[in-house]
Amino acid sequence: MIRKKCEVQFINEKVERAFNNLDDSNLKRFIERAICDIKENPFCGIQIPKRQIPQGYIQKFNVHNAWKYNLPNAWRLIYSIEGGNISILTILLEWMDHKEYERRFGY
Repeated sequence: MIRKKCEVQFINEKVERAFNNLDDSNLKRFIERAICDIKENPFCGIQIPKRQIPQGYIQKFNVHNAWKYNLPNAWRLIYSIEGGNISILTILLEWMDHKEYERRFGY
């Protein structure tokens, strides 16, 4: 079985700047580890049912799927996957604590 190359990007410069400016070094390390895991296997997270993807994600980011990667200390990393013939592009949308995740996804 041939594995496709997986590239990980931030959805926009604002999210990338937020990541680079994280004061919580533990959270930054957790996200860096998640990025490594996602590069190895983009499907390592939990797929969010389409009906639960917030309309804001669809309108603002034009995503058709969303995945959740559970970070330590009840943080969540949300990402989307776009596939091509040669590679897979994983787009990091945002990260949030569990309380914000429940609010945003209607749990």
